[in-house]
Amino acid sequence: MQIKETANDGLQRAYAITIPAKEIDARIDSQIKKIAPQVKMPGFRPGKVPANLVRKMHGEQLHAEAVNEMIRESVDKTMEENKLKPAMQPKVELGEGYEAGKDAELTIELEVLPEIETPSTDDIAIERLTVPVSDDEVMDAIGKLAENNKSYKEAAKTKKAADGDQLIIDFVGRVDGTEFEGGKADDAALVLGSGMFIPGFEEQLVGVKTGDTKTIEVTFPEDYQATHLAGKKAEFDVTVKQVKVEGDTKIDDEFAKNFGLDGLDKLKELLRGQLEQETAGLTRTQMKRSLLDQLAAGHDFAVPQGMVDAEFDQIWTQLQQEAARSENPEEMLKEMEAEKDDYRSIAERRVRLGLLLSEIGQANNVQVTSQEMSMLIQQAAQQYRPEDRERFMQYIQQEPMAAAQLRAPLYEDKVVDFLFDKAEITDREVTREELEAAIEADEGEEAAKKPAKKKAAAKKAPAKKAAAKKSDDKKDEKKPAAKKAPAKKAPAKKAAAKKDEGDKKPAAKKKAPAKKAAAKK
Repeated sequence: MQIKETANDGLQRAYAITIPAKEIDARIDSQIKKIAPQVKMPGFRPGKVPANLVRKMHGEQLHAEAVNEMIRESVDKTMEENKLKPAMQPKVELGEGYEAGKDAELTIELEVLPEIETPSTDDIAIERLTVPVSDDEVMDAIGKLAENNKSYKEAAKTKKAADGDQLIIDFVGRVDGTEFEGGKADDAALVLGSGMFIPGFEEQLVGVKTGDTKTIEVTFPEDYQATHLAGKKAEFDVTVKQVKVEGDTKIDDEFAKNFGLDGLDKLKELLRGQLEQETAGLTRTQMKRSLLDQLAAGHDFAVPQGMVDAEFDQIWTQLQQEAARSENPEEMLKEMEAEKDDYRSIAERRVRLGLLLSEIGQANNVQVTSQEMSMLIQQAAQQYRPEDRERFMQYIQQEPMAAAQLRAPLYEDKVVDFLFDKAEITDREVTREELEAAIEADEGEEAAKKPAKKKAAAKKAPAKKAAAKKSDDKKDEKKPAAKKAPAKKAPAKKAAAKKDEGDKKPAAKKKAPAKKAAAKK
């Protein structure tokens, strides 16, 4: 096997490899000796089939396997002998026109990771902006909770329904005179003015009384989720069974007990904890952004363009998805195109920071434990259907790159926490508004130094309303947030264009295995 370097420019490397035909034939002969005892052929006793007949029967398959195996070995040898650390999967190609009996000519092209001097962790200084939670804020949170969990009492039968009143209704919907699925309900609760039903439905019920029946006409929105109803006119026969008015909501121990708590003090404690957790998240965002800005300002080195391309593609894909959901996709796409270079600069920054954090983590033995990784995999599997979870977990365990992608955000956070522990941190108490303003100011400061990531997500399209009653599912808003089940998280894909704790989230990427090159017949 002969290995010759053909390119060495910056981070780019290329190699030409020759695998002599005699070495390939020797590998095939070795494989034949291994499988011959198991080969069966009419007229021969088991294990007595001549080698030339085994070659004739299985030669093509054995040749392909031998070449692929030797290609993989040659790539590994090239990496080892030249002490290469690939940034991405190397591009491996078998020369055109290759056929059995000839030398195999390979080319390998790759980008290597840059040599990075381990950043010093001794001179990091961070100001931590903290926000105390006041009693007034806790009571405001309780007030909002009460507002979202209003109670209603039955009104006089002569009461005409107005916005804010609750109706208990039966209804049947028809399109072109035919009932449709999801267009019928009994004892449905509807608060007029809530926007729970499709446009025009609630407005036509203003003024009804208990016992009234009414036929209302509406048109489904053009973007309605049930495409067979989108844009169509419908009639609903509605029977008003009760008109209810808002009752008094007294904030006391009994109110708290509606949420399964012992009393009002426990509710206050719960909501205070939620508010403190929320402001702590903002504080971490501010601290992480300050940390990453210091790292970015102190280091400027060439980064693999393949990694930048992959990061940019991820950003661009999410931006396109957000544009598709926006109110004016064409305008947003036009704006994106005008700022394409800015987004590429963001991708480059992310890659550079990712490499820096990875270097710091490795130099200081920061690790993701097997237990932490197992929890990540199980958590990610929850986004799949039960019957697909086991297959997903096997995929992650078998694919190093998929596992690395899942691991990267946690590893990054552990490195950031390590740097926080090493940093000189000074605390300053501020209001929530001041903390949010500081975060926004950091974004503006970054914009002055480098093209800043702009918010690509303009207004999102309004949520589509159900034909009749939205899925109630025991309304989550009736519970304090801390009582909800934890949200299921997707496999650790970076949020490409959205703001995160560090504004521009780097990914600590790993070396990818060399791609197999299939032998040409």
